[in-house]
Amino acid sequence: MPAEIIPQDTPSDTPPEDAIDSQTTIEPQAALPDTFLSLKRGATEVYFVRHGDALPGAEEVTPGDYDAQALSELGRAQAQAVAKRMREIAPTAIYSSPTGRAHQTAQAIAQALDLPVTIEHDLREVEIEVIGPEDTDSTIRENPTALAELLRKRMGEIADFAITVGVWERIPGSEASAHLRQRVREAIARIAARHRGERVVAVSHGGAINAFFADHLGIARDYFFPAANTSISVARINGPRTLVMALNDISHLREAGLLDASFRAPANWQKAAPSEG
Repeated sequence: MPAEIIPQDTPSDTPPEDAIDSQTTIEPQAALPDTFLSLKRGATEVYFVRHGDALPGAEEVTPGDYDAQALSELGRAQAQAVAKRMREIAPTAIYSSPTGRAHQTAQAIAQALDLPVTIEHDLREVEIEVIGPEDTDSTIRENPTALAELLRKRMGEIADFAITVGVWERIPGSEASAHLRQRVREAIARIAARHRGERVVAVSHGGAINAFFADHLGIARDYFFPAANTSISVARINGPRTLVMALNDISHLREAGLLDASFRAPANWQKAAPSEG
């Protein structure tokens, strides 16, 4: 077979070896931007879970203020529903506020995943006035029905303030907005730094969760969305960058038949919940 002839005026695709400058370097192709903060590139995906309902009826209410209350029967059902969802997500760590209602919710998730719960004090709720009867009001403290009604009434008033005003420091004696945002932001940054490339759960409170996302999104209000009990909100974090992935996901409550009861949260919630059709 005759040899191929390359005309003199047609350059070869590959120059001869002696024509390559020994000082020439081949620049590596620039890495694609990490637009979506990939876990493979070191981001942490944080699943913020608000605690379950903790406004028990008279038969379960505990003497004391709101922080003394455990999850109600409805709250325990919500915790089981979110635990089932977390099995699908398979996080590698669970963090919780030290407050009982949050820790009890985290424990339900921990049992489903066979993981320990790590307490992170800065995931606690915004510090406001005590929600409950006055120390001197023994009439209400010793009456379970009256105490349950008072707690529900006070929480309703706070929820109304959160939705209509949304700036906690406007309540006299409350935690300053800047302090709330900073402590929650720094707590999540510490958690993310420990779990690069992983998914983790942070069980907290409606006010604290709102403050984190409001801070990132540049929203002046501390509270800007009605975080439902055991709702899931998701952020990816890598160093100084944060990407919001989801807010207030309650699909697990719908799947468990708890959606209507969760938003109405009556004392006798099972009778109020719609039957499965």
